[in-house]
Parts: sequence; structure tokens; C-alpha cells
Amino acid sequence: MNDAVDSKRLVEMGREALRIEARAVAALVDRLGSDFEQACRMLLACAGRVVVSGMGKSGHVGGKIAATLASTGTPAFFLHPAEASHGDLGMVAKGDVVLAISYSGETTELLTILPLFKRMDAPLIAMTGNPQSTLAREADVHLDISVPAEACPLNLAPTASTTATLAMGDALAVALLKHRGFTEADFARSHPGGALGRRLLLHVSDVMRRGDDLPAVRPDAPLPEGLLEMSRKRLGLTAVVDGDRRVVGIFTDGDLRRALDRRVDIHHSTMADVMTLSPRTIGPDELAAEAVLMMEKHSINGLLVLDESARLVGALNVHDLLRAGVM
Repeated sequence: MNDAVDSKRLVEMGREALRIEARAVAALVDRLGSDFEQACRMLLACAGRVVVSGMGKSGHVGGKIAATLASTGTPAFFLHPAEASHGDLGMVAKGDVVLAISYSGETTELLTILPLFKRMDAPLIAMTGNPQSTLAREADVHLDISVPAEACPLNLAPTASTTATLAMGDALAVALLKHRGFTEADFARSHPGGALGRRLLLHVSDVMRRGDDLPAVRPDAPLPEGLLEMSRKRLGLTAVVDGDRRVVGIFTDGDLRRALDRRVDIHHSTMADVMTLSPRTIGPDELAAEAVLMMEKHSINGLLVLDESARLVGALNVHDLLRAGVM
């Protein structure tokens, strides 16, 4: 068999694995009903935290489900069932709800601690691929995550089943966050780090130039004075303001090029002769991400920042947003 045939076979095997897993997830859609609704209501009524537990691959998926719940408004954590028998069960408190995951529904480590959950009167939601299993029968609510076959050609390695489990966890998390009216601002409070946090938390006031770093000249200022202000402040623009600091125009590198194309007399022109009227502006309390969208939409490199009285309070350009990690 040559390399070309081998390559095609490898790609086809990968595609078949994806088809199997896609069918496994699609099968869950019609399976959701009163049990899923009851599980959601149980989680919404939870006065404590959701305790997610599972062994092996189910445990890895359970850790992700717990993280997704926690980041979307449902306090949750992962409890390793083997460690639970050696002291970690103390992490479970009154008012918690348990979400136990086992495809077979017969995982020994989970079944060992089930009586302890029962003794604590903790409601139990089970995800299994066997509705007749011990875990399914002991649960208050059972969510069926069974699949016709694994993507593994030996039908042994958890593949389609773990994908279905993960999808079911996502379905729970999304249903709960939508019911709660979870917003971008709520999401940002759980994700303060990284690009996502910066995009959702940083405001224009956090990244804009202000004070002595803010370029501004009067309309009657000579053009060389405006150029000097732009050069000093290194923002690629200068605001043109009246005596009350209200913006009447803007002068940018693009305006300078256009002025040169018109053969404007640089030494005898004022800022009023070359400025752009009605510039794009933004408020200091807007998200910095909104500034990015505005710049992209209007193909501009900078914005003036105005307060509620239309007075100049700041300015920013693409480089400020890049340094802040917003874009």
C-alpha cells in the first residue's frame, strides 16, 4: 500500500470517528424530556454547590462539566470518588446536589460513597449509559447518555460516550445560564484573566490617554502647532477643541496627507482649515471592545473620548488597545 492510499485511509478513519460521535450527540436531542427538566430544576434549587464526581475518563469529563457550570453561574466543583472515601467527602455540605457520572453505572468507587450522599440527604443526578444500572436506579434523576457504539473500532475506548457525556453537561449548563439570565458581565467576573477577561472587563477609561498625554489644540492654532502636538503626544492624531474643551474636530495623519495633496500652505493655515468635522467619539464607560468594533467598522485608527457634556477627556488608538490585549 503506497503513501497516498495510506493518507486517504487515515483521513477517512478520522472522518468516520467524527461521524460516529456526531450521531451520538444528535441522538441526545430527542432523548431530553421530563428527566432533563427535573435535573435542571434540582440544580436551580440547589442552595449549596453542585458536586460532580466520576472515575477515569468520566472523571476527566466531569471536571470539565464542573468548570463549565462554575463559570456560567452554577457553583460547582469536582470530587474524585476514590479520594472521597479517604477524607475528601468532607467537601460535601448540606444543600449540595451530586452529579455522578458513570457510563456503566456500576463504578465501584461511586457506588461505595452513594450511601454517604443519601445519609447527607444530598439529591443525586446520575448520567449513565445504562438506565437499569445500580447508579441509575439509586438516583433521584437519571440522564441517559447511552450511545450505539464507540468511535473506537474495538468498541472499548470511551470516545463517543465521553463526547455524549460532555454534550449533556453543556446542555445542562446552557439551560441553567439562560434561565438565570446570565449576562456577559456575569461571565466576565468569572474570567478576569486572559484575552476574554480583558475584552469583557476593560473599559475605554482603562486604556485611554489623558492629562498631559492627551493631544489637543484650538481651531485657530497654526497648523505647525498642531503637527508639533501630534508629534509630541505620539498618538497619530490631535483633538481640536474650543475654550470649554468641547470637540469641534480632529486632525490625523490622514488629514495631513490630504492637506499635502491639496497643496495647502502649511505655514499659513490653521487647524480649522484642515481638521475633520464631526469625528467619531466614544464614552469613557464603554467597553474597550466597543472601541475596537468602532475602529474596524469605520476603518479608523483612533478615537476621541468625550464625557456626558461632550467635553474631551481622553483619546486612544489601535496601539493602546493592542498593548491592553483587547485586540
